[in-house]
Amino acid sequence: MAYHINDDCISCGACESECPVNCISAGDTKYVIDPEECIECGACADVCPVDAPKPE
Repeated sequence: MAYHINDDCISCGACESECPVNCISAGDTKYVIDPEECIECGACADVCPVDAPKPE
């Protein structure tokens, strides 16, 4: 169950630098997680100030 980033994302970028497999990138209005690459480690959720990354 890969993580996804919901609409609460404030585009701070904290999650992108924490991802050990580099599957997070800046999207048009928020950061996005590539579900094919996500290893479900939760590192992104641990550093997000608004709890935007959630398991799908």
